[in-house]
Amino acid sequence: MKKYNIQNYVRYKEDLKISMPEEKAFADYTRDELIISFMPLVENLARKFSTSQQASGVLSINDLIQEGNAGLVKAVDKLDWEMLNESEDMEKTLKSFFSKRIKGAIRRAIDINRGDVKIPEHKLNQIRKNPDDNKMVSLFFNSVFSSYDENYNDEENPILQIEDNSEPYNIGLMNAYLLGLMREYLTFQQYEVLRLSFGLDCDRTSANNIASKLNISVSTANVRISQIKKEAIDKLIANTDPSQVIDYL
Repeated sequence: MKKYNIQNYVRYKEDLKISMPEEKAFADYTRDELIISFMPLVENLARKFSTSQQASGVLSINDLIQEGNAGLVKAVDKLDWEMLNESEDMEKTLKSFFSKRIKGAIRRAIDINRGDVKIPEHKLNQIRKNPDDNKMVSLFFNSVFSSYDENYNDEENPILQIEDNSEPYNIGLMNAYLLGLMREYLTFQQYEVLRLSFGLDCDRTSANNIASKLNISVSTANVRISQIKKEAIDKLIANTDPSQVIDYL
């Protein structure tokens, strides 16, 4: 069971309260003031992620807040004030811009620290007992590629709330298996996006770098890469025979 450092959290909240800048126009904030003013947003988003062992590995809520704050700092440094000044609602635009990057930073930290991908044993048994159930294929792929889902809600996903004592997958074997299915059913673009995004036989690659390699507009890289990942996974689910999943498991 994970231990939470309550003292550090209380100290963080007290320091944040003292440091919070006075309300004024966003354009008048300094860099540090802007970061501090949006730190409550980070905590709000971090608390939407489950901190169960299965969901986030060794990371506690304090860690998720810290990773989210790191994402916020990077997002502030990427702001385009010329575009922001043209926005009809600057606060809404800032929250939207920051939220995507904060959640992305938290998800990446969870992916790195969660460890080997696993499906709970009771779900594996359910798969084995229903070899012709296509829903089991969907469960399998969405469990493996869970980080692609933008509407993913860890707290409401029962799969991630159940303690799992089963052995982790052999990641090398898993990668080889997935790459084989991907070569068979996906287009070159879909194959490369999944391969590079999840680091199946290489280092994980950022959306911008993937977009650059595949000649996709870099200005919309994150959105387009996410779309391609979802399309690719849906295609794998639609084309993979349940028996292939059973045989692998």
